[in-house]
Amino acid sequence: MNRLILFSAPSGTGKNTIIKEILAQRKNLAYSVSTTTRKNRPGEENGVHYWFISIEQFRKEIDGNAFLEYAEVLGNFYGTSRREIDRILSDGKTPVMDIDVQGARILLQKKIPMLTIFLKPPSIEILRQRLTARGTESAKEIERRIQLAIEEIHAEPEFDYAVTNDLLEKAIAEVLSIIDREIPSAT
Repeated sequence: MNRLILFSAPSGTGKNTIIKEILAQRKNLAYSVSTTTRKNRPGEENGVHYWFISIEQFRKEIDGNAFLEYAEVLGNFYGTSRREIDRILSDGKTPVMDIDVQGARILLQKKIPMLTIFLKPPSIEILRQRLTARGTESAKEIERRIQLAIEEIHAEPEFDYAVTNDLLEKAIAEVLSIIDREIPSAT
């Protein structure tokens, strides 16, 4: 299997923004759309941001070994579909995955050839401000995400690289530099 690129970060770190920009700048990369049981947020489209499916369908896909990895996070399931990775590889591109720390750990255990990048916020307080500014979660949900983020940040040493998203343009440049150095075919 070709080398995959895996991004992981606490919710609200800017992972989606960074991924969107690197995909725009590197045409040999393609986003692997994850599958989830959570409800879509305003503006999210099925098949673009996630494949939104029911818990029952997700469980059927688990039973059918359809996922490269999957995890339950804050009451919802998330997974990387084998079909999605195969589709990208058959197009001759490098898959870019956006996976939570639980899922990343599963893939790391499988010894799949990957470049792993952990994105982190400059501080927990700035992360709290970003989550609040999104306006997509209740105060209670934000606090749950903050507690999870505190736990996830401890996973940083498990990744090949860690990039702090304090200034977006700087973080994007650092990620592109890492990708260009580690996966020259991605340029």
